[in-house]
Amino acid sequence: MRALDEVDEAQPAAAALVVTAELPQPLQARAEGLRRAHYPATRNRVPAHVTLLRALPPRVEHEARGLLAALAAELPPPPARLTGIMDLGTGTALAIESPALLDCREMIAARFHGMLTLQDEAAPRLHVTVQNKVARAEAKALQAMLGGDLQAERFTFAALALHRYRAGLWEPAGRWPFRGRARR
Repeated sequence: MRALDEVDEAQPAAAALVVTAELPQPLQARAEGLRRAHYPATRNRVPAHVTLLRALPPRVEHEARGLLAALAAELPPPPARLTGIMDLGTGTALAIESPALLDCREMIAARFHGMLTLQDEAAPRLHVTVQNKVARAEAKALQAMLGGDLQAERFTFAALALHRYRAGLWEPAGRWPFRGRARR
């Protein structure tokens, strides 16, 4: 019999859970193209995404899956607007406004109150990172380049998704398309 604190090397370490909202396909494809062109290749290990929560504890995976499925079934696709470029200091992002998605995110965060990291306790500024951890001058140059070309556009989010974070990579843990009806 092994000690309780002994690690079983055959079992993978528990992975924090990441909750994201998926973009509609045309916008997803454009964001992916920008990431391929401008994100440092050695760090570009996950697809373009909008993060809602960065690190839920692994023990709540079953509960998170149930909640995300229920919300996506009940809620209509959240309307949103791509509003421009966001300066990340040493990176660049596409800025997004979506009060409806923030409301959805708040429902998720409220369910896991007391289990959130400090970063997840704060309301996010919705965005898609297209460049990160580069020299400030490089980030400013990309912001200037994209700023003139980027047009504001309206869209709706496609789905909620859950991922297991493992050594910098994401392992899919579920995807739930929004399918509720818009309220009149």
